[in-house]
Amino acid sequence: MLRAIMSAGLMVFTSCAAFGQTAENSPTFEVASVKPAAPIAGNRIMVMMRGGPGSPDPGQITYTNVTVKNVLMNAYGVKGFQITGPGWLDSERYDIVAKLPRGATKAEFMVMLQNLLAERFKLTLHREKKDLPMYALVVGKNGPKLKESVDDPAPKEGDAPKAGGPADGPVVMGRLPMGKDGFPVLPPGAAGRGSTAIMMMNGNARMTASKQPMAGLAEMLSGQLDLPVVDMTGLTAKYDFTLYFAPEALVGMRLGAPPAPGPPPGEGGGGVPDASAPDAQSNPSLFTALQEQLGLKLEQRKGPVDLLVIDHLEKAPIEN
Repeated sequence: MLRAIMSAGLMVFTSCAAFGQTAENSPTFEVASVKPAAPIAGNRIMVMMRGGPGSPDPGQITYTNVTVKNVLMNAYGVKGFQITGPGWLDSERYDIVAKLPRGATKAEFMVMLQNLLAERFKLTLHREKKDLPMYALVVGKNGPKLKESVDDPAPKEGDAPKAGGPADGPVVMGRLPMGKDGFPVLPPGAAGRGSTAIMMMNGNARMTASKQPMAGLAEMLSGQLDLPVVDMTGLTAKYDFTLYFAPEALVGMRLGAPPAPGPPPGEGGGGVPDASAPDAQSNPSLFTALQEQLGLKLEQRKGPVDLLVIDHLEKAPIEN
């Protein structure tokens, strides 16, 4: 069964707005609708966040099945692990549609989201710095197993634009052919340059990267583990790679206790899985998959992290 998580069209920037209050003359949306999302049927969850400054639809945002944590991350420019709040913070889901004033900047947009949370959810919060578990992404003892990206040739005059880019419209999941690895085959360029896409199906996860620097991989891993990941590989190129792992094994890692790496190839049958046909019963944890398939390693560390601590937040938003 397919479980897809999609988000698009948002960039995160810093802001100096006051927390949990709407200051006089502070930017706000012209009109906004906030309501609980419809109950999710089956095991498929689709989260959509699109619109706003810098996107094809700068005058409106449309958020579907988002959590308050999703909105907080965009409103304050933080990662999920930097937010401390009630248990329902990343489980209760909402639909938000809001119209922005003409010409609103990205920084103003962030303040609008902050004000919306304060007005509709009565949010108040403060900042703290705390030492937390984190990971350092380093090269394994046998070196990296990564393929450097090749720059696309410069377009010649009269060349037609390549298919599969953002201008070609959204990818429709139900129309995609299935590959030998058991995942849908994305059209060329669908993920975009310098991007990483994660798909989950039948207990397996596939991470596909195009022209991705190690800092980008570290950021993606941070989102998966819900803990800080710092790039300490020393690798400066950009890479194309595909990584298969078992998402269920992430639970222990999120708690700061990664599972022990599996035995190396040739010892106890723990060799590198066949990348063309991963098995739901044998896919390794993300921690082990990084070592076996990419030659990278996650090492536990501890360091200071800036946190947003929620003082008050109401589950039921104020009516539109």
